[in-house]
Amino acid sequence: MNSKERVHAALRRQPVDRVPVFMWFHPQTALRLAQLLEIPVSRVAEAMGDDIRQTWVNNNYAMEGIVHEHEGASHVDFWGVQWTRIEGFNQITGFPLVHATREEALRYHFPTNHIPELLQRMRPIIECRQDFFIGCDVSPCVFEMYWRLRSMEEAMLDIAGARDFAGVMLGRCADFALQLAEEACTQFPLDWLWTGDDVGSQLSMLMSPETWRKLIKSHLRRIFAVGKSQGLWVAYHCCGALRPIIDDLIEIGMDVLNPVQCNCPGMDPLELKKEFGTDLAFMGGVDTQGVLPFGTVDDVRRATARLIAGMTRDGGGYILAASHAVPPETPNENIFAVYAEAGISKEEIFDRAAAIRASSM
Repeated sequence: MNSKERVHAALRRQPVDRVPVFMWFHPQTALRLAQLLEIPVSRVAEAMGDDIRQTWVNNNYAMEGIVHEHEGASHVDFWGVQWTRIEGFNQITGFPLVHATREEALRYHFPTNHIPELLQRMRPIIECRQDFFIGCDVSPCVFEMYWRLRSMEEAMLDIAGARDFAGVMLGRCADFALQLAEEACTQFPLDWLWTGDDVGSQLSMLMSPETWRKLIKSHLRRIFAVGKSQGLWVAYHCCGALRPIIDDLIEIGMDVLNPVQCNCPGMDPLELKKEFGTDLAFMGGVDTQGVLPFGTVDDVRRATARLIAGMTRDGGGYILAASHAVPPETPNENIFAVYAEAGISKEEIFDRAAAIRASSM
């Protein structure tokens, strides 16, 4: 069974040879694994045996796809957002619309002239389409894109006190993600459309569910519909405690929920599986705040085995993944323990790394 077949079968609740895996690593974690395996960072996922290949074509590329060598190094992206490497990860240090008046903000132009360039990032991914499950990430889609332009404080003030203006700006953010989705689904043979819009914190949603339904839901529905119209799975990423809107997301077409941040209220993966597993598949749930970085190898293996068993209780509907990027403080052996529970041995990983090295000689 190759990776493409494995993921499709899991999402259809059909038998698989092992649970599919799609793990995300903090840049420092990925660099450490690359050094251990003696391969380029760009090929770590391949060596580890991950089943999904995708990349960012929207603003998330500026955050995750550009890795600065030195702390404090910065870049300004096509949207005018400034990113600076802080503790190994790009964080926003400049918001282009933070001081803009409403009139100035309404004159802002999204980088539509760069869409062909943004979509070119999919070309290397598509080369793997025969064997791997292929995704295109058009996130951030609505609210998360808006606050990256406006700043979180100003975006929340707009939603609270200038709702009509905020509604227009949120719609324009969605329009750009929608255009990317339409172009990507037309140009590339995808297996899923990856969307995302973080609206959850560690404790609750960042806005009330009612406000989300009024300002955000219809825009996500439009974006989801692009993938559904092409017969694709639609995956949606939202960190934090989003339990109050899971029913809504299913209603508008979400097929796969990520990252299932298990430490947040209402987000216990096994409880979500019981409640929504008939209508929804899940990707995530491996605890990156407690067990994975700080537990023993046995702790990690037990927790991962329990997670896989519970999340595949109906025969599938689950992709093994972390609840966030695997942090740098995670011991290598704990990472290998997660993969071992998925049926990918450490020896297999090192053998693949050796083959990668041999192929590049």
